[in-house]
Amino acid sequence: MQSNNIENQNTYDAIVIGSGISGGWAAMELCKKGLKTLLLERGRNVEHITDYPTANLNPWDFKNGYNNTNADAETDPIQSQAYSPANKHFYVSDKDQPYIQEKPFNWFRGYQVGGRSLLWGRQCYRFSDLDFEANKKDGNGVDWPIRYKDIKSWYDYVESFIGVSGQNEELPQLPDGKFLPPMELNCVEQYLRKSIKDNDKRTLTIARVANLTRGWDNRGPCQNRNLCSRGCPFGGYFSSNSSTIPAAKITGNLTLRPFSIVSEIIYNEQTQKAKGVKVIDANTNEHIEFYSKIIFINASTVATSLLLLNSKSKRFPNGFGNDSGQVGHNLMDHHSSAGAYGVYDGLKDKYYKGRRPCGFLIPRYRNLDKDENLGFTRGYNIQGHGERQEWMDRMGAPGFGKEFKNALTTPGPWTVWMAGWGECLPYYENQITLDETQKDKWGMPLVKIDFSFKENENKMMDDIKGTCEKMLVDSGFSNVQAFNYSKPGGSTIHEMGTARMGLDPKTSVLNGFNQMHAVKNVFITDGSCMTSSACQNPSLTYMALTARACDYAFKQLMAGAI
Repeated sequence: MQSNNIENQNTYDAIVIGSGISGGWAAMELCKKGLKTLLLERGRNVEHITDYPTANLNPWDFKNGYNNTNADAETDPIQSQAYSPANKHFYVSDKDQPYIQEKPFNWFRGYQVGGRSLLWGRQCYRFSDLDFEANKKDGNGVDWPIRYKDIKSWYDYVESFIGVSGQNEELPQLPDGKFLPPMELNCVEQYLRKSIKDNDKRTLTIARVANLTRGWDNRGPCQNRNLCSRGCPFGGYFSSNSSTIPAAKITGNLTLRPFSIVSEIIYNEQTQKAKGVKVIDANTNEHIEFYSKIIFINASTVATSLLLLNSKSKRFPNGFGNDSGQVGHNLMDHHSSAGAYGVYDGLKDKYYKGRRPCGFLIPRYRNLDKDENLGFTRGYNIQGHGERQEWMDRMGAPGFGKEFKNALTTPGPWTVWMAGWGECLPYYENQITLDETQKDKWGMPLVKIDFSFKENENKMMDDIKGTCEKMLVDSGFSNVQAFNYSKPGGSTIHEMGTARMGLDPKTSVLNGFNQMHAVKNVFITDGSCMTSSACQNPSLTYMALTARACDYAFKQLMAGAI
């Protein structure tokens, strides 16, 4: 037991577990409200600018260029599918951080201050009532406890802080937002936009991304280098490191503790509240306890499930707050394997400059007003990009000498690649459990992930291939090739759903304010809170839900209700 003196030293108003996109937001919001907040991160510290060692390196500065080695593939069979020598330092080691795949599942992770906010794709799309009402209408999963009107102002709030560039399009299935000026579609994308609008009444728009098209809140603008995953010394995109954590520090209320693996939530049987957390120091293996009035869990979906399932007590023998038996179940990830590619034999007098850090979006167009009897429910959006072929795209072409060199250094034809980001339904059997015997080097049980896409997702992928192919053919593209990469779950890095929100404590873990039904001073606002996945990239929704939950938690705390 810790002495009273140590307990006092280790007591805060709030504890936030995880410093990624949602954890950074929780820390900032709680600190701004005057709460002394402890932010716990299991990985190392990363300081904005200082700890971006590859940010300004050239391709030739890397020993093997951008190529991973055979040793990388052997040591990191999962992570090396996502990293390159330019950003490898922001990914975990598979060898040091193992997990068990009941079926193939890519769990990509970044354990450092800022988490995967240093690595995310920065796409920011709002959910609409088409998404919030879907479960109730078609009977999959449970009903969301919120609707668009409940979160609209929080979307406004988050976008106004992080800076999102984009184009308003007045589409009910994809609500408009508070945008900075949009990035520009290149000429082949503009051509495709017009063709699709004329032929299919669909809308192709520039991606809505947290890359700054002008200076914003002492950050940016984006330099169009498209080197975002190395860390941006210009603050040209939103990350915890460049934005929310510095804002939390300025308040004087933040204590940041890296190398802190939270092993358990401590439950007080008398108060029926969480008392604090147990932490393992990742360097020393020292076991420490920290205490607080409220706790925000933002460890990311899989790690949050591990923490909850590992936190057992007399009150919660099956895992913390797990009265419903839903913790760890209903795991979702978007599929992004199916699409099409084509070549356009025109616009040869045009090119582009810079490396725009985003592509285009075709918002959802299936099953909007009613079920279209396509053999699947829900829908998908299309994400893609147009570009001219470069020498790297034609290295295998035959030739020799001066003519061959000239051919390689002359821009090739325009091409478009596009693929569907599709919704995954919340299946109870897609789940996270803990292995009873195998442990990691800190003594924590290994996570077991059992996930697969089912008939609905597979039929959706077939439709994606067909519609992408048709859009390109109808627009005059040649050499059109449909594809399905058949990537396993986890590959889109949008894992979510294992501690879902809901109206009924018997079938959900959290209420409409991300508050645990069973433990009122614990909130979960990372991806595990999601009741369905929709097809939009989800990080903007995580941030909006987090800001909203922090506001609610603070008011409840001040009122003495928690």
